[in-house]
Order: sequence, then structure tokens, then C-alpha cells
Amino acid sequence: MKKSITLFVFLTLCTVCLFANGQKESEKNSSASSTTVIKFFHRWPNDPKFTYFKKLVASYEAGHPGIKIQMDYVLNDSYKEKIRAEVTSGDLPDVFCSWSDSFARNLVESGQIRQINDLIEKDKAWSSRVLPSQLKGFTFNGKLYAMPMMMDAKVFVYNKAAFEKYGLTPPKTYDELIHILDVLKKNGYKMPIFEGFSDPWTVSHYLGPIFYSLVPEEKSLKDYDPKTGTFTDPGYKKGFEYFKQLAGYMGDQCVSIGHEEARSMFSSGEVPVMFLETAEFKLLDNANAPDYGTFGFPVMPDGKGRSGILMGAPEGWMLSKNASREAIEFFKFLVNDESMKAFTRDTGEISPYKGTVDSSNASVHTIAAAKLIEQTSYMIPWFDNAVDLSVGDAFMRGGQAIISGDKTIDQVVAEVQKTADGLRNKYVNK
Repeated sequence: MKKSITLFVFLTLCTVCLFANGQKESEKNSSASSTTVIKFFHRWPNDPKFTYFKKLVASYEAGHPGIKIQMDYVLNDSYKEKIRAEVTSGDLPDVFCSWSDSFARNLVESGQIRQINDLIEKDKAWSSRVLPSQLKGFTFNGKLYAMPMMMDAKVFVYNKAAFEKYGLTPPKTYDELIHILDVLKKNGYKMPIFEGFSDPWTVSHYLGPIFYSLVPEEKSLKDYDPKTGTFTDPGYKKGFEYFKQLAGYMGDQCVSIGHEEARSMFSSGEVPVMFLETAEFKLLDNANAPDYGTFGFPVMPDGKGRSGILMGAPEGWMLSKNASREAIEFFKFLVNDESMKAFTRDTGEISPYKGTVDSSNASVHTIAAAKLIEQTSYMIPWFDNAVDLSVGDAFMRGGQAIISGDKTIDQVVAEVQKTADGLRNKYVNK
């Protein structure tokens, strides 16, 4: 009898243990299956932005059990290639960054991007904080497809001590800029101005304001539309001539190094003038760069376009067409007040949301840049985003070839026109 009772107890305990273990395993599997993965893609594998986004993702996951942010990242040109491939394959991430204007338009035309007007209307407390001027580059046919995360502009920075030493003042015209570069070169600066043109986008940043100054605006707008672009105005050839002249002050190595290395040369005092984005001011400050001032792109001789222009554009976050409710909540979290204040503080980028840039999180230079952008009534977009991607590539690669001596200006202009003709014919034959 005792043996029977003992056996009964033993079997009962085994059953309880098996049930408990099975329940735990079931709960574990249930927990795993209930985890929502959000694919998040950006173009900043380097600091300070990489660390900022890493911390932001960790913070979000900690406050949202059951959410896993799968963060992927590659640098600039590689990002463009990868996002295009994902559009083609139909496998876009849930949340990802985008440049404005033509780059954004090409993504939108794929039919795979979620328009966000409904999100704007439902949450005015969130959406009303953004500066309206920063929405234009993401609006197509009256629909908004991205929320800006930062605003940026391009200005020349100059070493104040060098200018004071040789009695120089910030130029207002192109001829005055050339005079300054001649004085600096004569007094020992081998490269009085510099850029790392091995990064193709840096070429477009010079060409954009030059072309917009020289080419009548109505022609520029027609050329920037792939359906009507011809790029036959003589201002493009003349613009390349001015670009080549400026590159002549930069020495042979300007086509073999990148932008970041070039910026470090300004920070070290080796180079006294450089064309930089306002988003880079914090990097200069962190590198203990010499005291610097700024000036806008000078007025070009015989310009038939706009003068006194400011080039720049926002970047923003987009959602894939099939983004989940959880992905939308993460999307909104990326651009709320707290995130944007931290973004400016940690990266030096200028937040496009009212009240998020002040002395508590930004340097004097960054605050001044934010005010400059806010007060500017007219900005031109980055040239490589204003034109079709293939045309932009022809201009950028062509600019590199002109500097290196591999091609003539006439050859490059002819290649640009041929690319534009092919695009235009494609639309005509649709």
C-alpha cells in the first residue's frame, strides 16, 4: 500500500513538473511570437549621429516591451544605392531617412511610401511644431510624405585670425573671393580654400549655387524637371569654368581625399576657407577649430539667375506603405520635442521644430545658423537632390573628371545633355 501511494505521489509530481515546464516553454514561445520588429534604416554609421541613434533606439525599446528596433545603416552614396535597390525589390524598411526634393520624389513615385497627412491632422500638438518652410521638399501633389528631422544650409567658413592678419573682410562678390584666395596663397597658404572631392556630393554643393546664379531661374526650373530638362544654357559651361578655377586653389590632392579629411584640415588651421554645412559647426567646435566666421555664396559675375542665395534642405523620416501601427509610433517618437532637443545637443544638427534649439543645447554658431535658415524666405535645394539622380551623377562625376584633367568641360556638358535627352525621351514615349 505504501509503495502504491509513493508511486502515485511520484507520478503526480512528474506530471506537475512537466506541465509547469510546458507552460513556461509556451509562455516563452508566446512572448517571442508577440515581439514586433521594426526595421529602421539610416545613413550615419559614424559618430556623433551613430551613438545618438543607438541610444535613442535603446531608450525606446526599454520603454516599449515587445518592440525590437532592427537598426541598419550605411554611409551616404551607399545609402542611396541600397534604398534604391530596396524600392526595386519592394522590401523597404518600416522607417528610414530621405533627402528632400527629387530624391524624395523618386521614392514617392514608386508607390511604396506612406503619405502622412492623416497623422498630421490627427495630432496637431505634435505636427504643428515643425517649421512650415521645411515641409515643401517632401510634399508632392498636395500630399506630405516625410517629417523633417533636421534643417541645414551651406555657407563658407573662414579663419578669423588669418583674415585679420592680412586685412581681409568677408567677400560679397566672386571677384572679391578670388582676391582673398590670391592674398592668402601669396602669404604662404598652399591651399587657401579646400574640399575633398573624392566624395561626389561635394562637387554638387559647389555647382548648385554657381548654376543657380548664372542660369535664368525659369530655365533652371525646366532643366531640373526630367520631363523638360535640356541643360543647354551657356551658364552651365560657364559654371564649370568657375568651378575649375576654384578647384585650382585646392591642389592636386582635392580629388583623392574625402570631405571629412578636408574638414579636419580647416580645423587644424592648415586651410583658412572652406564651404561647409551648418550641421558641421558642432564638429568644428568639438575639434577645437580656430575661431571662425561665415559668409554666404558670393554674387557671380554676369549672373542671370538669383543672387544672394542660400542652398540647403531638410532631411526627413519616411514610412513604408505597409508600416505597422507600432512603426508609426516609433516614427513619431523620432521627431518629438524631447528627441529633437537631444538631437541638436548630441549631434549639433539644427532641429526644425520650434523651441528646440537654444543656449541649453546649441553653440552660438548653431543658434545663429538656425536663425539664418528660419529667416530665409528662399532656399535652393542641394543640387544632387534638385535634379534627377542620373543627371546629378553626370554632373558630379563630370566635375571630378574636369578637376583631374580626364575630361574637358565641353565633354562633360555634352554627357550631361545626352543623359537629360535620354530621360526626356523616356517620358515622351511613356
